[in-house]
Amino acid sequence: NLILHYQPKVALANGDVLGVEALLRWKHARLGLIGPDRFIPVAERTGLIKQITLVVLDESMRQAQEWNRNGINLNLAINLSAYSLHDPTLTNDIGRALAKWGVPAESVELEITESALMADPVRAAATLRELTDMGLQIAIDDFGTGYSSLSRLRELPVSTIKIDKSFTLGLPYSDDDTAIVRSTIDLAHNLGLAAVAEGVESETVWERLVELGCDFAQGDYVSRPIP
Repeated sequence: NLILHYQPKVALANGDVLGVEALLRWKHARLGLIGPDRFIPVAERTGLIKQITLVVLDESMRQAQEWNRNGINLNLAINLSAYSLHDPTLTNDIGRALAKWGVPAESVELEITESALMADPVRAAATLRELTDMGLQIAIDDFGTGYSSLSRLRELPVSTIKIDKSFTLGLPYSDDDTAIVRSTIDLAHNLGLAAVAEGVESETVWERLVELGCDFAQGDYVSRPIP
């Protein structure tokens, strides 16, 4: 039984909740909730990732429509696997889900890991252009872990960089992590992109991110992923 939980994305300037990230869980009868890191790699190897992606698109956009109908207007972020990024039917699948639930494309952001983009950057860039032509937003997830070149990054039609939590967690006590986070925020802003810090788990980290000029935060300090 696959279910979605949602984690808020909050503006560091004023604390407003502007969006949510849909996060997949497997509700196992005996083991309870199982995170995607344990079953998505298996789904990718066995070819089940296509069906899982369709489930996530349908359910997350159904939820977005329900929120919109109740006057709750939130941007929706959906994670895509590297396999989905190279699926020739991806744009059609997303278009059908948007049309079925009447969700504006401009309110949906697709999160793609930096390593997935770098696996085949030419093909990835072509797919991302198709998606942005539909009105969708693109975020690079886990930024700083995929060894992308700045020239490649400049060529991709992205709107957001998400700073990996491995760097954010070190902000209170690591000068190196602070330098990396500061540089990433500056890089994002110089390219006209928004910067989102993942893994914000304390007030100290929150305040440090405000000082560094980061735009948005996600993490347990704000809220855990919830049904």
